[in-house]
Amino acid sequence: MNRIPPLPYDEWDTEAMASFAPGRKLLPSNALGLFAQHPELATAFLGYSRYLLSRRSTLPPRTRELAILRVAWRRRCQYEWSQHVLIARKAGVTDEEIDAIRVGKPTPITRAVDELETDSGLSDDTYQALAADLNDRQLMDLVFTIGTYGLLAMVLNTFEVELDPGLPAENFTITE
Repeated sequence: MNRIPPLPYDEWDTEAMASFAPGRKLLPSNALGLFAQHPELATAFLGYSRYLLSRRSTLPPRTRELAILRVAWRRRCQYEWSQHVLIARKAGVTDEEIDAIRVGKPTPITRAVDELETDSGLSDDTYQALAADLNDRQLMDLVFTIGTYGLLAMVLNTFEVELDPGLPAENFTITE
């Protein structure tokens, strides 16, 4: 049960929520319903996070989604995991890559998430591996994405945001 229930969709402050998707009508979701409980926070956070998911971000969508999935798995955030498995597939991430994220197969992205989550920094080896494929702006976008989705996982877990109706749990059974 949600600790802070999502605000009913017909009560959302559409101006505050528009910061996430200007010019588009947002569909109901439990996560956005939580943000709708605090319009000032919604305006600030959703406006910022919109950049991370937009084409303006320099991070390739596949890289972004692999990083977000690793954060969601490490943080045990089923809501974030379930949402981003769907987004990752649209970005071309395969089921095999999703399984590799789940088990922590060592890749530069997995190592980056694990190191940032554990040490709040990157080892020289991981940084160099990432820098071989990502430019300085992409590296910045990667670190901001990992940090932001770690924060979002913390929010979703703390307030026990439930999966939206019809959203599959996507093999989120924890076996470790």
